[in-house]
Amino acid sequence: MKELRIPEPSAKQWQFLRERHRYVCFGGARGGGKSWAVRVKAVLLCERYPGITTCIIRKTYPELRANHIKQLREMLRCDSRTEALADYNDSNKTITFPNGSTILFRYLETEKDEGRFQGTEVDVLFLDEATQHPEQRFDILKACVRGVNQFPKRIYLTCNPGGEGHGWVKRLFIDRNFKEGEDPEDYTFIQSLVTDNYALMKEQPDYIKQLEALPPKRREAWLYGNWNIFEGQFFEEFRVEPDLVAAEDAGVEASAEQLRAEHRWTHVIEPFAPDPNWKIYRSFDWGYHRPFSCAWWAVDYEGVVYRILEFYGCSETPNEGLKWVPHKVFAEISRYEKEHPWLKGKHINGVADPAIWDGQYGESVAETASKYGLYFDKGDHERIAGWMQMHYRLAFDENGFAMMYVFSNCKAFIRTIPLLQYDEHKAEDLDTDGEDHAADESRYLCMARPIKPRMSPRPSAYTESAMYKYLGIEEKDIMRAKLPPRMEIVNGTDN
Repeated sequence: MKELRIPEPSAKQWQFLRERHRYVCFGGARGGGKSWAVRVKAVLLCERYPGITTCIIRKTYPELRANHIKQLREMLRCDSRTEALADYNDSNKTITFPNGSTILFRYLETEKDEGRFQGTEVDVLFLDEATQHPEQRFDILKACVRGVNQFPKRIYLTCNPGGEGHGWVKRLFIDRNFKEGEDPEDYTFIQSLVTDNYALMKEQPDYIKQLEALPPKRREAWLYGNWNIFEGQFFEEFRVEPDLVAAEDAGVEASAEQLRAEHRWTHVIEPFAPDPNWKIYRSFDWGYHRPFSCAWWAVDYEGVVYRILEFYGCSETPNEGLKWVPHKVFAEISRYEKEHPWLKGKHINGVADPAIWDGQYGESVAETASKYGLYFDKGDHERIAGWMQMHYRLAFDENGFAMMYVFSNCKAFIRTIPLLQYDEHKAEDLDTDGEDHAADESRYLCMARPIKPRMSPRPSAYTESAMYKYLGIEEKDIMRAKLPPRMEIVNGTDN
């Protein structure tokens, strides 16, 4: 009798192997044993349920071969004439079990590859490294999980923070922010860190030291599974929730609720009615196939800007526009300004992308806006300078206050800003393939109200000293040096 021997899984791997939710996301850090769990789960399902079809997907074929095909061929002894537990067909990249169940191996890197999935039907799909894929690609794959047999249809995902699909994976499995039609009961997340992978810790005890030695952002994502900051993130200083670590480092002991109420170490705050005498600005970035973005800002007496309202023209698919013509867009913006109590009757200063003045093919977008009483100044299109102005405003001072805040009702800004990444070819610029429309119109606003960078607080002499860094001596235990009295020269007369 042929036997398949599987090493003892870790506690988190056991949880994954037993999981029966429709959508299961596993991982969230490097070294958590994700790929091993995928292979074992696929094999156990195929052995247990005759005639089912499973599919393992990676972004490229070399990744698929290196991470799954090679290991599964060895595990199932596919190349043995007498001990094989399953057959591998290299031409169609399929493992077939004696009971008729199969494991398909597929890669998905480009839009052209997406077309190969039309007509594909599987019972179970494994999307390995899911954050490498955009959400629309995930939607295509979901449609492939169907069939007339009675086996429950499931999708298993593995991932690390960061990458093109960071946003939708975080939305579904970390933030659990569901859209209409998405049932929260269908989704579950199992976090597995390197410390949960006993086998790796035994084989490579130095691996955790390698992760600890990484640059801070990469270490936060790969070692600790931090979904709020990752390598390549453009606006890493942006905080939806208060930065409790920064507050603690500054000697402030307060809850997230207290800090949010005080507008400290966070950028997202609860809405309030702006002071009637504050100046109001409107920033605008045009889009048809891509989203348009319009925002209203209040500027207080100290020059702090508050994003109080926004109108974002996006379909249910991220970075897909509503395809509204300019007349429809500006009619709605005009209605906002006539009806909303924060805007009604106000003088509003407009600033927009200079491209809206292009009238090469007829009436320009700016001309259309003027017919609705909406006027704009041309925004300064210097990208690097504009991004630096946003960085300056998002920076916290030593007391945790910023020069830019965002009301919690501005969902597009809050969703898209954390996902933007650096351009691989322009060191200080933003990758324009991202959903950058709210960022662009915010940049125009910042360039219309430029500020100087605030000086970082002077580092503590104690925390920079060897006694703190290397000896761990408490500051209270350090004896202060006695300074000799100053020599004073006194002008006077001898007695």
